[in-house]
Amino acid sequence: MPAADTIIELRDVARHYGAVRALDGVTFSIGTGECVGLVGHNGAGKSTLMHVLAGTGTPDRGSITVNGAQQGGYAVEVAHRLGVRCVFQELSLCPNLTVAENTRISHAALKGWGWNRRAASLIMGKLDEIFPGHGIAPGDVVGDLAIGKRQMVEVARAFTVTDEPLQLVILDEPTSSLDAHTAAQLLAYVRRSVAAGVSCILISHLLGEILDTSDRIVIMRDGKVVASDAATAFDRDRLVATMGAAAVHERAAAAAAEGPRSTAVMVSARPPGEDSAADLVAHEGEIIGLAGLAGHGQTRLLIDIFDAGAGRSGGLTVAAPVALVAGDRQTDGIFPLWSIAANIGIRSLNKLRRGLLLSRELETGMAEDWQQRISIRTPDLTNNILSLSGGNQQKALFARALGSDARIILMDDPMRGVDIGTKLEVYDLIREEARQGRTFLWYTTETEELSNCDRVYVFRDGRIVAALDRSELTEEKVIQSSFAEAAP
Repeated sequence: MPAADTIIELRDVARHYGAVRALDGVTFSIGTGECVGLVGHNGAGKSTLMHVLAGTGTPDRGSITVNGAQQGGYAVEVAHRLGVRCVFQELSLCPNLTVAENTRISHAALKGWGWNRRAASLIMGKLDEIFPGHGIAPGDVVGDLAIGKRQMVEVARAFTVTDEPLQLVILDEPTSSLDAHTAAQLLAYVRRSVAAGVSCILISHLLGEILDTSDRIVIMRDGKVVASDAATAFDRDRLVATMGAAAVHERAAAAAAEGPRSTAVMVSARPPGEDSAADLVAHEGEIIGLAGLAGHGQTRLLIDIFDAGAGRSGGLTVAAPVALVAGDRQTDGIFPLWSIAANIGIRSLNKLRRGLLLSRELETGMAEDWQQRISIRTPDLTNNILSLSGGNQQKALFARALGSDARIILMDDPMRGVDIGTKLEVYDLIREEARQGRTFLWYTTETEELSNCDRVYVFRDGRIVAALDRSELTEEKVIQSSFAEAAP
């Protein structure tokens, strides 16, 4: 039997998707006022386990006990009534509704005359509490918000309370679209909530967040729990080793030593709007980082460069074909009705033709080649793209870009929500492609990733305020430039 202060306990839970064994007899529990960090590679079973906890997924076998009572017919409405909320990695807000209207969906008590005003007050109060200075209005249409602000709304909504209790909040990669400042606001709020008695499950591939925020850490691998211990018993090296990524961790901070292969200018651009302290210039074979707080013009400039590469925009120098790896893969990346192979091949249709028709044989051959090169985990490339875990979907987007004729690869925070093992594989691949002459422009909200870059441009208010070579790059300089009133 679970302990008296245990909120939820899962016993021997299994879940299969065809030949894929997502959960293989998992036992998991969480106590009152506890923050449990859950880590593991993409495909380890973390998100599937959270779907079971949230009632959005039904296990093939196993039991679910909540507040000491075993649950039959456990589902979303039951979980919500018992005080269990979940913020999934792939956001679930309705894009055509406003922020206030999305709040109403989660709270049946918000009804009758004036419900919109009450919903607006509820969500704004929580946003102000978690993310001071968020810049979101209750009447904003969610689909018009940047992905970082959508994530802020989803997180704030999960912590709102009306007539139903709040016992447990599951946060699946909650900082994946947030800049460092906003992520710190959220994690500080999580600790305040835990101190007040609310429990939390935190899934993050940023191991520093897990170590600093969690009371206990659970590690999953291949659908099983392989370790569970107090957070103080772990350091970064033990976490990486237990996850199965030992011996490659140091590669994350090692950037290519060769530098650019030539002086050919592949991209020359000045951000629109106010004057910048510098133009962005990228040479052949360089990896260029774009940094600064989220929503300050980095993505806009990447889109402008992408449009210029396709001949749809002037004023920028783009000297070769361009491909974009989207960070918001559900909205801007994958084709959800297509197979994995079709998603990979869509950027390379010219070389996949035989005569006037697309060759499925060539398409499959290309996909199989990249499956091996980038380790896409699937038993069958004809499966739908949504059969892949989030990290493997992102690998498919990299395969699409790198398998094309593009010599300039634009990356819009593409590693959000991706496990450390996958990241290190992709970092190695990016550096190898750069050594062969490809140019990368890489916007990232993860400061550690900037160590892979030859040069970093820091953005603020739509302009470049600092240009830092690798030799002078530090987290302190990036943060200082992001917040300073004048360019250094």
